[in-house]
Amino acid sequence: MSRYLVTGGAGYVGSHVVAALLGRGDAVTVIDDLSTGHRAAVLPGARLIVADLADGAAVEAAFAAARPEAVLHFAARSLVGESMRDPLGYLADNAGNGIALIRACIRHGVGRFVLSSTAALFGAPSAAPIDEDAPIAPASPYGESKWMLERALAWAGRVHGLRYAALRYFNAAGADPAGRLGEDHDPETHLIPLAIDAALGRRPPLGIFGTDYPTPDGTCIRDYVHVSDLAEAHLLALARLEQASVTYNLGSATGHSVRAVIEAVGRAAGRPVPVEAKPRRAGDPACLIAGCARIRADTGWTPRLPSLDAIVETALAWRLAHPGGYGRAKGV
Repeated sequence: MSRYLVTGGAGYVGSHVVAALLGRGDAVTVIDDLSTGHRAAVLPGARLIVADLADGAAVEAAFAAARPEAVLHFAARSLVGESMRDPLGYLADNAGNGIALIRACIRHGVGRFVLSSTAALFGAPSAAPIDEDAPIAPASPYGESKWMLERALAWAGRVHGLRYAALRYFNAAGADPAGRLGEDHDPETHLIPLAIDAALGRRPPLGIFGTDYPTPDGTCIRDYVHVSDLAEAHLLALARLEQASVTYNLGSATGHSVRAVIEAVGRAAGRPVPVEAKPRRAGDPACLIAGCARIRADTGWTPRLPSLDAIVETALAWRLAHPGGYGRAKGV
C-alpha cells in the first residue's frame, strides 16, 4: 500500500483521482480548503484535512500525518476570465502556493510530484493536434501560473532530484461511471454541464460564443477527455516517475465542435438544448486538439470512454441523480 497526499482532492478531477487511488488500495490524505471543492466528493477511506495551502503550519502538519511517497497537486484557481481581472492574485495563489508545496516536498524527502497542468499554456496555437513540444505562449495569468510551476518543477528536478509529471489537460468532462462523483462548480463554466442544465430547463438558453470560426460548422472545436480516463493517466504517470520525469498532454486526440456537443447532449437528454448565438469571446482559439502520442507510447494509456456520447451520458446521469450537485452550502 502506497501513501499519497492529494491537494485539491475535493475538487472535480482531484476527487476522481482519489477514487482511483483508493480503488487500488492506496492510503490517501486530501488537503483542501473546500472553497470550490466539496466534502462529499472525498470518498470514504480517504483522510480529509480542511486547510489552505497558504497556511504553512497546516501544510507541515499534513505532510507529517500523511508521510507521503508522492504528492498530487490539483489545488488551484482555474477561471481564465477571473485571472485576467486578478492576475497577481492568480500568480500568488497558484504559483506561490505551488512553489511552497514543492519546497515542502523537498524538506520531507518526497521524491515524486504530479502537477495538474493545462492546455492553456499553449495560448492560441496555429496547428492541431498540439504535442508537448508546441510553443508555450500562455494567453492568461492562469496559464502563466501553471507554466511557472512547470518551470519550478524542472529546477527542483535539476537541483534536488525531484521527479515530476506535468499533465496538461485539455477539456476534462463526464462523471464517475459508478455515479459516486461528478462535476459541480459554482459558477459553472464548462460546456457540457451548462448544456445539460439548459436542456433540463434549469438555466436559460445556452450561449454559443461565436458561429463564424473557420471550422466545419462555424463553432469552436475542443478535445474532451473523460475524467475517469484522466484519473487513470495520473496513476500511469506515477508509475512512470520510477524512471524519469515526464510531461504529457492529456486528451482524446479528437475534436468536437460546440454544436456537436450540443447535439450529443440533446440525444442523451431526449430533448433539444435551447441555444442563443452570441459574439465571440476574446482569446478563444478556433481549434484545440491534444496530441497524445507521448503518453500512449510511454505507458499504453488509451481512453476507455473515448466517445463524446459516452462522456455526455455519464455527465447527464450524475446531474439527474444530483440536481443540486453536492450541495451549495460552503464546506459541503
